[in-house]
Amino acid sequence: MNLVFALLFYAATLILVGGLAYRIYEYARIPAPLKIPTTPAPTTTGGVAFRMFREVLFFESLFKSNLWIWALGWLFHGALALVLLRHLRYFTEPVNFIIAFIQPFGMYAGFAMAAGLAGLWARRFLVERIRYISTPSDHLMLALLLGIAVTGLAMKFLMHTDVVAVKTFFLGLMVFEIHPLPAHPGLYLHLAMVVRQMIVFPVNKLRHAPGVFVSPTRHQVDNPRETRHLAPWAAKFEAKN
Repeated sequence: MNLVFALLFYAATLILVGGLAYRIYEYARIPAPLKIPTTPAPTTTGGVAFRMFREVLFFESLFKSNLWIWALGWLFHGALALVLLRHLRYFTEPVNFIIAFIQPFGMYAGFAMAAGLAGLWARRFLVERIRYISTPSDHLMLALLLGIAVTGLAMKFLMHTDVVAVKTFFLGLMVFEIHPLPAHPGLYLHLAMVVRQMIVFPVNKLRHAPGVFVSPTRHQVDNPRETRHLAPWAAKFEAKN
């Protein structure tokens, strides 16, 4: 089982990093033939950067669109960030002061993460127009994320595992050494779901995380009157005519 999980995490990491890099490359090379920023939009590059900051950190457009979905989404993403930061202790030795400081906050953020996910999943059943466009993969993605949160909380509060051995296992993977994992069904289930999400991250809707940075509706400057926007391929066509 130790070798199986070691190979799974190596493969999942390669797929995650390579898949995201390829997706970002694809996004970056797709031409934007038109000026299509969502207005009102900034007219300067600095304004665009500030707008992206607000969008990524505070979900500004969602806040203006639907407050209760914004609250659930921000609750989930904020809690997820704390949970991920808390898990850095398994990959660093010694543990950074900031990571050590947020340990209790990250622990209880797991409950907020699960609550946010449950609300977002319920939305796909209770809101008719969202239910209509929801696919099986949408439900599976939310179910697995919720499963990761629930199994993680269960290992902390209900069925404890040897976290020192878990840390030793992951520190070993970073230097290509395989150490034994605790024989714990809950841990195996938790890690299996994490591996699955890492593998499918570059190909499902979770890739909106890097995608927001290359969205022309967000990163374009609203200056069509001041500067003519001409895609490279269109410029070549125009030059021939």
